[in-house]
Amino acid sequence: MKNRDPFKYFKTSPEIIRLAVMMYVRFPLSLRNVEDLLHERGIDVSHEAVRFWWHRLGPLFAAEINKRRVAGLKSSRWRWHLDEMFVKINGERHYLWRAVDHEGEVLESFVTKTRDKKAALKFLKKAMRKHGRSDIIVTDRLRSYGAAMKAIGNADRQETRRWLNNRAENSHLPFRRRERAMLRFRRVRSLQKFAAIHASIYNLFNSERSLYSRSNFKRNRALALAEWRNLCTA
Repeated sequence: MKNRDPFKYFKTSPEIIRLAVMMYVRFPLSLRNVEDLLHERGIDVSHEAVRFWWHRLGPLFAAEINKRRVAGLKSSRWRWHLDEMFVKINGERHYLWRAVDHEGEVLESFVTKTRDKKAALKFLKKAMRKHGRSDIIVTDRLRSYGAAMKAIGNADRQETRRWLNNRAENSHLPFRRRERAMLRFRRVRSLQKFAAIHASIYNLFNSERSLYSRSNFKRNRALALAEWRNLCTA
């Protein structure tokens, strides 16, 4: 059975829609920034159109990226880094739990109102259900992690040494920049949705420039752009 074309009822071309969604999610730009940048390229769209496109098609793009990466066995089980970050929604503190692998790719994002054992356990189970069990799980010294790891029988795989979890701490920075550009979030559902989409697109374009020569970096960047332009094609 042939999949339905997600661009079927849009008047704007798929190339422009993909470009607008990539600019908004990948870079710390507001909706009006994207509108202005597209206008400079001779593309006349409103910021509300960009908002609708990322709400409607962003999850589809993220799902296809994840599907391709899982099919290519690109998710690691060797070492995971877990950490939680504070996010305010309408002045109320929430916690965004994030799991990244040893290369900095975001494996899972999960929003909760608390950071107790129940929340940590739910987050761990969600990550393992999608990616399997990791050989080593690096965390900070939050007791909720230890209690949750003990409950699922993973206590012997936990590591908590000083500075060992810098990989997870550094992975928060792109999302923090994006959060400031969006003037924070207003609903838990919006935060969860954007965190998942942002993680998938970040993984696609993530290249550790310090580990590659200029020629290899340019090739990887070109491959990532080519894969993005082929998303949701018939």
